[in-house]
Amino acid sequence: MFHDHLKESGRAIQAQFDSVLGDMGDLPVIRAMAHATNGGKRLRGFMVLESARLHGITAEAAIWPAAGIEALHAYSLVHDDLPCMDDDDLRRGAPTVHVKWNEATAVLAGDALQTLAFEMVSDPRVGSGEVRADLALSLARASGPQGMVMGQALDIAAETVTTPLTLGEITALQRGKTGALIEWSATAGARMAQADLAPLQAYARALGLAFQIADDVLDVTSDAATLGKATGKDADAGKATFVSLLGLDEAIRRADALVTEACDALSVYQGKADILRDAARFVVTRKT
Repeated sequence: MFHDHLKESGRAIQAQFDSVLGDMGDLPVIRAMAHATNGGKRLRGFMVLESARLHGITAEAAIWPAAGIEALHAYSLVHDDLPCMDDDDLRRGAPTVHVKWNEATAVLAGDALQTLAFEMVSDPRVGSGEVRADLALSLARASGPQGMVMGQALDIAAETVTTPLTLGEITALQRGKTGALIEWSATAGARMAQADLAPLQAYARALGLAFQIADDVLDVTSDAATLGKATGKDADAGKATFVSLLGLDEAIRRADALVTEACDALSVYQGKADILRDAARFVVTRKT
């Protein structure tokens, strides 16, 4: 059931991008935006839609922040792939934006996707002005210097430190870099309903950390053909990861324990949140 829901939400998000970007013309930067938002698991958008369903919010309203978070995530990947950052040539099995076009187009496409994200979460069809303001403000905090950008900055700094980061430091880094947007996504439906955020915050914080540990595991157990992106770059650079600090077996056990913690946080919803529980289990069993 979960995989069907994930695919269905992915199709809905793609249709939303096709509609929105299709109205913007045929400039290279627009084509680059479409390229960057095509494909991927779209787990963040799925969580928006599922948390909205859990709180009785219509799919017609929730599709806007669902596509919005995917636009923002895509922007972060476009910029992350640039030569000045991770310098990657491959993303989701396709050339990265700066490789397919050029660096200037990649910077502009990323900038445009970031602003498009806030346009989408602020669309009048999302809800009241109070709801839209809350979504936009919380997304700014999750994606900016208190969230994702902070995590990215710490990650870049880790490349030049003489002493590898500790487990606590890596956990803090990843709570920003990966976890902040996952938390925003999982709580978006509660924000739209103006309901209690606490259960979904606890779920998302455990899930976000499990997601990153699973990423580190895949980086050493999978290959570029399977993942659709380069592998082993952190190890080659001598950067500490959950796997390097915990060992492979303990990292897998830690991720599994976090999934259990995430599922337990949803007990308040009883059987209504089974799909979100399946999403947590998917995070540590996925192959890409």
